[in-house]
Amino acid sequence: MANNFMRGALIQFMPTFLIPLPNVIIFQFNPETMTHTWSQPEAVPGAGSGPRSNPLAVRGLPGESFSFTIAMDAGDMIADGSPVAEGIALLSGVYSRLAALEMLLYPTGAFDGGLLGSVSLSAGGLSVGGSAAAVERSIPQSQVPTVLFVWGPGRIVPVRVTTLTITEKLYDSLLNPTYAEAQLGLRVMTPEELEFVSGPLKEIAKGAYTYSQGLRQVLAVANLANAVESIIGMLPV
Repeated sequence: MANNFMRGALIQFMPTFLIPLPNVIIFQFNPETMTHTWSQPEAVPGAGSGPRSNPLAVRGLPGESFSFTIAMDAGDMIADGSPVAEGIALLSGVYSRLAALEMLLYPTGAFDGGLLGSVSLSAGGLSVGGSAAAVERSIPQSQVPTVLFVWGPGRIVPVRVTTLTITEKLYDSLLNPTYAEAQLGLRVMTPEELEFVSGPLKEIAKGAYTYSQGLRQVLAVANLANAVESIIGMLPV
């Protein structure tokens, strides 16, 4: 039974009129395969020149990303037995799940204008009496949403959704999609990026990153036991 297995999820806090609410997208079916990609950290330009320069110097941590495909089936939602899930599936198929995934790509300040930046407008062309003073203006500023990728208790990381490709395969009589597959690309955020996260997810995201990184280091140390045993078996005496 599918309910006996832990399922992956994506969690985003969405701004509302009253309080931020979590946009929780639990995978209806876990992906069969997942690609976990690492890339070398960016090298420091010109680090190899000069008598005391370090040719191995890099700007930060390696890049980390995930890509996978999840499936959504309205028929399975109806057969699940939940009145809420059945009602949503009968009304809109899997479109509610697709819409929740699409919202992961929209900037958090795109609609409510909650974030404000500032810009200095030179009064050179708009000055009165030759004044060169600058005028400070507030402008709307959007921020890409931070999402928690939950893949079991050992992997909970803050990510940004970089790509989303949806393939709709079946429709009901009102042309609501009833079966679809979504290809997702996620990039794990860096500690520097997490410093600029705003809202209730900031401390949770930073804690999740620290926890996952610490667990990775513990598991790497645990692997030393296998490494030592393997080396001993390779020695001639």
